Amino acid sequence: GYLGLAMPQEWAFYLSLGLIIFGNGFFKPNISTLLGNLYSDARYSDLKDTGYNIFYMGINLGAFLAPFIAAWLRNTYGWGYAFGAAGLGMFLGVIIFWMGNKHYAEVDVRKPVEANDMPIGRIVGIVMMPAVVTGVLAWVLIPGNVFGSDSTDAFLFGAIPIVLFYFSLWWKASSNDREPIAALLAIFAVVVVFWAIFKQNGTALTIWAKSYTDREISAPLETPASALGMVQYVDTTPKEVEDYDKLFRTRTGEDGKVVMKQGVDPYFNNLPEERWPSPGEKLILISTEIFQSINPFFVVLLTPIVVSFFGFLRKRKSEPSTPAKIGWGLLISALSTLVMVGAVWAGNNGLEKSAGWWLVGTYAVVTVGELFLSPMGLSLVSKLSPPRLTALMMGGWFLSTSIGNKLSGVLASFWDRYDNKEYF
Repeated sequence: GYLGLAMPQEWAFYLSLGLIIFGNGFFKPNISTLLGNLYSDARYSDLKDTGYNIFYMGINLGAFLAPFIAAWLRNTYGWGYAFGAAGLGMFLGVIIFWMGNKHYAEVDVRKPVEANDMPIGRIVGIVMMPAVVTGVLAWVLIPGNVFGSDSTDAFLFGAIPIVLFYFSLWWKASSNDREPIAALLAIFAVVVVFWAIFKQNGTALTIWAKSYTDREISAPLETPASALGMVQYVDTTPKEVEDYDKLFRTRTGEDGKVVMKQGVDPYFNNLPEERWPSPGEKLILISTEIFQSINPFFVVLLTPIVVSFFGFLRKRKSEPSTPAKIGWGLLISALSTLVMVGAVWAGNNGLEKSAGWWLVGTYAVVTVGELFLSPMGLSLVSKLSPPRLTALMMGGWFLSTSIGNKLSGVLASFWDRYDNKEYF
């Protein structure tokens, strides 16, 4: 799929996205289930949370490195090479997975089906097809839209039949399975809320990094930063730019299109003129997308600390339960938003640029919350799921994640409606 994205044709774009979607559908739930099976042995069961923490750190090590590699390839050779590198990386992962098969082949087992289990053909017929039909109808029949765009309506309404399917699992479950499935459904609902807030890092926090953050770097750092594809240059040469108000909201004309005007780069809109570069000179900025590496960097940095902390508590028989860790993760994540309230105050509600350390601080706090919640959630699914349904319930976890991600975009669409950003 990623190799296909390197091709410039439009048909290759849509085909590649389809391959990535199907590939992720097979990969994510099953790799998470396989990991949990490794810790099903009574000798290692106490270490399952730790195993998922390390697994999560590995994911984010790739997420940390990717923006640097992709930015360098994009800036040096073009977009196609960046996507091609991602495709080659996937093949490398397949090779590594195949070479290590001897270490986990024994836990790759199929659990026996039960009388209440639904065959795959019926799942497609009464779950997947209704989901597709509902999504198409939501796109076509709803006047205007409900959640901000036709595609968002299609996704969220299309998810309803799948959500109902998971509730049917609980309804039809045996008495032994019903309680753990109910607990997981409750966790899934919590996860939707968490990811809707957390994923503001790709929307509202990126907007803050781009328009409200002082991204200037000193000249001595230009060469190494440029080599890593981290540099953006702006100058005061007049050009056609989007017309923003003082809060960086684009103005639209009667036709609904963004108004364009002749002016300096919008970065200068809330930068004091005494800091503007002289004519013919440029301001050296760190690229906005590099801020996306802060969260995975903290995941890699803090995971050993979090694992050691829980290990310390485990030795003293005071380690919190997995649900308790998830609760603490929600609380800590909520506290991270207060850091950005401070950033709004420091930047006079966006009229002045605030220091990049505010973003670093909020990412640090929310990452601690993430480490308490996300890998713990995967571990809880592995612990509570009926063995034959573990991969399916992992799919429910990732469905909740995707719904939360979609809702994060819906929440971000309210950004411009808030004159005072601290309330957002």
